Amino acid sequence: MAEKNLILSWDEAFMQIAQVMALRSKDPHTQAGAVIVDDDKIVVGLGYNGWVRGSEADDFPWEREGGFLDTKYAYVVHAEENAVYNSNKSTKGCVLYCTLFPCNECTKTIVQKGIKEVVYNSDQYHDTEICQASRKILQAAGIKCRQYNTEYKIDFTKHEK
Repeated sequence: MAEKNLILSWDEAFMQIAQVMALRSKDPHTQAGAVIVDDDKIVVGLGYNGWVRGSEADDFPWEREGGFLDTKYAYVVHAEENAVYNSNKSTKGCVLYCTLFPCNECTKTIVQKGIKEVVYNSDQYHDTEICQASRKILQAAGIKCRQYNTEYKIDFTKHEK
């Protein structure tokens, strides 16, 4: 009997792309990725968490603890914002797929750029004040927000150069 072809849903396809984009991040603690898609299911922006353009992985600290200027938080550009910055057309009315629920700073960008829906995979920071603020902002702006957990896990460790 012939095997049935695997056909990914749009949600699955775009979340998988976000997962692949996350692999571009050199952050040793959290790799995050994002994809922005228009109503025609065309990708208009891609992003991952990393440094500003022109910077190298070792130009700034990747530490999560210490003084503000000694941690990554002062310098890193999140995946969601990078996807907006890297978009090739307006993001108004688009859907954002992201590997992590967006922080409050990214959420402000999402609202200001007219994104209508946020689809996220992990909500591991759900109880933090940052994510609580994000939820308030998204709700106030009327932006649809939903969690989607990928059905297929891609194991890139089996592949070597």
